[in-house]
Amino acid sequence: MTRLKAITEALRIKGVDGALISNITNVRYLSGFTGSSAYLLIGRKTRLFITDFRYQDQAAHEVSGFRIEIVNDNPQGFILEKARAEGLQVLGFESTVSYGFYRGLLRKGVRTKALTGIVEEIRRIKDRTELGLIGQAVRRAEKSFLEIHPQIRPGVTELQIALMLEERLKKNGCRRVPFDIIVAAGKNSAMPHAHPTGYRIRPGDLVVVDWGGEAGGYFSDMTRTLLMPGDRGGTNLSRKREIYATVLSANQEATAAVASGVHAGTVDRTARDVIQKAGYGEFFGHGTGHGVGLEVHELPRISRVGRETLRPGMVFTIEPGIYIPDIGGVRIEDMVVAKDEGRTVMTSLSREPSIQH
Repeated sequence: MTRLKAITEALRIKGVDGALISNITNVRYLSGFTGSSAYLLIGRKTRLFITDFRYQDQAAHEVSGFRIEIVNDNPQGFILEKARAEGLQVLGFESTVSYGFYRGLLRKGVRTKALTGIVEEIRRIKDRTELGLIGQAVRRAEKSFLEIHPQIRPGVTELQIALMLEERLKKNGCRRVPFDIIVAAGKNSAMPHAHPTGYRIRPGDLVVVDWGGEAGGYFSDMTRTLLMPGDRGGTNLSRKREIYATVLSANQEATAAVASGVHAGTVDRTARDVIQKAGYGEFFGHGTGHGVGLEVHELPRISRVGRETLRPGMVFTIEPGIYIPDIGGVRIEDMVVAKDEGRTVMTSLSREPSIQH
């Protein structure tokens, strides 16, 4: 089923005559447009792409499957005029639309209905082209990490590593970095979403590096944790190795649990059980994974509240972690794609925590 056929069928199930797509990522997914401002008006026979003068030429080159309309003023009024003309009596709109835009719709007196996740649910399943681009994003990210890996050593700051890695990502073809790179060393590594600082790595530190690549608008997301060589008093090296081994086991067992037909919560529980049995359950507070595609966080959710059953073509992370204040944290994150039988691990970097220089 094509994307437009899938959205048309979804509208029928939701009981609306048409939908206004305003989330720019969803606009891109359905039309191919890579700009930053546009709307789609979709009905059973309606296919309108609406943008302004700034994107006239770009839309002409990128958009397929839609009639392009250039509107420079009052897009709400134009959209609702077209909705009436096309016989769209009940117009669905994405629940993420701004409140101001929503008020503009209401003032026009058209019956509206909020739609939650109508395109995102279709995006969960990646086609062959999408899988190819995500795979390329993985390879670019891994190549970049390997190029700066020798620089991750005592004396170098978190910020220096993050800047070097971002530079390599750009030089290796990523037009943008999917999120702010995390480099967290020492006590900072106990913060799952730490920002790089001027902290200089010390012998015996755990160093968490969380980064991703991009290809054709699709992203990758991965994390590796390193344990710095050298021994100092009070570094808790044996405890850190134990934590690392526990997280690695949780990552491996959760990955092995992935297959079509398995509930997302089952995968999360598999990772959580390993960490709980090792006595570190209170130190693993986030979900085990999340979908990755045109956004770095999208469906499916691999967590305690995940309500989805895995299906072939779903791409997501497996990223258990343990974070202990004053000692440090470990996270190991890989990307997998669910298959009819089992799964394919898309990431290939070594999970060996120790490095030698």
